[in-house]
Amino acid sequence: MSLGDAGDGLRVRPYAITGGRTRATTDVPIEAIVYRTPNGERASSSLSLERGQILALLASPQSAAEISARLRLPLGVARVVLGDLVDEGYVALNTRSATGRPDLRLLERVLDGLQAL
Repeated sequence: MSLGDAGDGLRVRPYAITGGRTRATTDVPIEAIVYRTPNGERASSSLSLERGQILALLASPQSAAEISARLRLPLGVARVVLGDLVDEGYVALNTRSATGRPDLRLLERVLDGLQAL
C-alpha cells in the first residue's frame, strides 16, 4: 500500500496512518516551514511509506500545507505525522518570520497548497 504518485490518491485509511490519533504531541501549524534535520537526512530512505515520502519531499523546506497537498494526504493526517517526526528528531519547524509577521510569499504558497487539495 502506498500513497501513489501517479494521481491515484490515498489508498490507506487516514486512521491507519496516524494510529487513530487526531493530534500529535507536537502541534504543527499549517503555515510552519518544515525542514529535515541531519537525523532526518540519514533516515529518509529507511522510513516507511508516508514518513519516508515526507522526508524525501523535505530535500527543500516546505510548509505543512504543501506537504499535505503534494502527498495528497488530509491536512490533519499530515500534521500528526509531521508532529511525530518532530518528536523523533527527524524534522524541525520554523514558525516565525524575521519580522514576526507572516511572509507574503509563504502565505501565497500555503494558499496554493490548500487550493491544490
